Amino acid sequence: MAAEDGARSPTRMLAEGHLRVATGGGAPADGGIAVRHLPHHHTSKKEGVGGKSEENNHGDADFSPSQELDKLVNGNNKVPATLDDYRKLVVPVIEEYFSTGDVELAASELRSLGSDQFHYYFVKKLISMAMDRHDKEKEMASILLSALYADLLGSFKMSEGFMMLLESTEDLSVDIPDAIDVLAVFIARAVVDEILPPVFLTRARALLPESSKGVEVLQVAEKSYLSAPHHAELVERKWGGSTYFTVEEAKKKIQNILREYIESGDTDEAFRCIRELGLPFFHHEVVKRALIFGMENPSSQPLILKLLKESTAGGLISSNQVSKGFSRVAESVDDLSLDVPSAKTLFDKLLSAAISEGWLDASFSKSAASDEDMLNASGEKVKRFKEESGHIIQEYFLSDDVPELIRSLQELSAPEYNAIFLKKLITVAMDRKNREKEMASVLLSSLSLELFSTDDIMKGFVMLLQSAEDTALDIVDAPSELALFLARAVIDEVLVPLNLDDISSKLRPNSSGSQTVQMASSLLAARHSGERILRCWGGGTGWAVEDAKDKISKLLEEYNTGGHLGEACQCIRDLGMPFFNHEVVKKALVMAMDKQNEASILALLQECFGEGLITINQMTKGFARVKEGLDDLVLDIPNAREKFGAFVELATGRGWLLPSFASAP
Repeated sequence: MAAEDGARSPTRMLAEGHLRVATGGGAPADGGIAVRHLPHHHTSKKEGVGGKSEENNHGDADFSPSQELDKLVNGNNKVPATLDDYRKLVVPVIEEYFSTGDVELAASELRSLGSDQFHYYFVKKLISMAMDRHDKEKEMASILLSALYADLLGSFKMSEGFMMLLESTEDLSVDIPDAIDVLAVFIARAVVDEILPPVFLTRARALLPESSKGVEVLQVAEKSYLSAPHHAELVERKWGGSTYFTVEEAKKKIQNILREYIESGDTDEAFRCIRELGLPFFHHEVVKRALIFGMENPSSQPLILKLLKESTAGGLISSNQVSKGFSRVAESVDDLSLDVPSAKTLFDKLLSAAISEGWLDASFSKSAASDEDMLNASGEKVKRFKEESGHIIQEYFLSDDVPELIRSLQELSAPEYNAIFLKKLITVAMDRKNREKEMASVLLSSLSLELFSTDDIMKGFVMLLQSAEDTALDIVDAPSELALFLARAVIDEVLVPLNLDDISSKLRPNSSGSQTVQMASSLLAARHSGERILRCWGGGTGWAVEDAKDKISKLLEEYNTGGHLGEACQCIRDLGMPFFNHEVVKKALVMAMDKQNEASILALLQECFGEGLITINQMTKGFARVKEGLDDLVLDIPNAREKFGAFVELATGRGWLLPSFASAP
């Protein structure tokens, strides 16, 4: 490819010098720097993809990389509509990169493909091609992945690509004798470079057959590389090493540049320093830090706005990076308010100035508006609610007492803040052990039945997902944990799959939050997803929903075959799930319709109601759930409507049901 063609790409115009990796080994040329990014993670399994033919570095016999690359450069090639098209186009991009070492050019060509949904294959193909080459190409591949992370390669695609490699280890080993060790180094390097979280190894192992070579790769990565003394330095120098900043070093340099600029007001010098960083993919951090400086020191706002406006107009910082920087501040403005009480007002002022001056798209104002706005309507009340919620959640994690938590939450009398409680619950759980994560999911099931509407739950998840990037700064594996909470909510029937689409529509495209929703969808689409997701945290102190349903069915079956009334009541009591007793009512009524044993079943319900074991709320919910499912029940029980009508009449006469049930549609 001609150098002048690549030089015209928008990405390459962001900086004066290329980000290059020396093709002769060693450090990047031209002062180029590769950056290690903060990790996100995904462990879903792609089925039916992989195999020896896919990993063939030579491609199809009639395929010419140079011809395909020429078509792509000259604009004669369509955006790949299928994975097969993408495979053919991505190989010359990788070949060109191994030849030139030009990260910017590779990024530009990858972006021009316009097929983000296939980028997991780029990860897989890049590594599989490098594995069969020299250490130089292996090092180059690691540097490229680190440089593209977060901008072109999201956490979802990165983890999915590594997962596919693990699934293809058997085929890779046929052509590459040391494939297991080489792939183990790639995974260890990704962990050290913080583009894969350490927990990826555990999650991936759970999805692979125990006897597979993929598991062997994970074992080698963990024991031989990640557990070794000074493992980071060992892994980084495995293939000759390179010179680059860590994320923290890059952030410090950006802060120093901005401080010096605010003191001197020298815009040209600030531009020069930003260019010398050679980090166009990390310019959103420049925007974020600049905005925070402006909020912390309002007198510096004119200088900050001038810097950002001129850097955007001059093409130094792309509009995409500007938008991403504003988005990151918008998501964290609530936390910033703890240090800068007027943060929201100051941010709104900066936002309005950026839009009015034309260097930030006006649509950002609408997309940035979120349910977080309600937090500012009555700040003191929200603050008190958060504090009380925190105490309630802490007590729950100690006592595992769901009914007590529900009572405490009801006493707060703030149903309008249910979404805030959900956000707090899951955020606290994510930073704890698997036991608390399981308890949080069990509690969420209870709250959805007892207190929270579907709208409350969706709003809570939207709030979590909108602040996912900032949460990840404190909780390394936040995106994958959030994906599991979302998927678990669907499995537990707290949400339905269509709710994920509604949640995604409220998030910024290509944001960490929208990628997390994609992770959840992929987890749900995997084979045996229900069982895996229910066991994702190894079980907890409470029953999983499916376990509880199974136990209720068994105790009712035993009672129906001659069990004792008192014993059945004790079994219901032993479940320790009073918030889930509506399921007992539902299954009992369906059994009475189906097995002609209504007298004994109704006697059981009367006994439970009389003892206070099943409350009027739970009884009404149970009847309501049967009513909702009558259309399906009549397919198996033709007279289900008549029987249910008789049960309702009896229950109404005995005072089992709330008056509102009769008026419900």
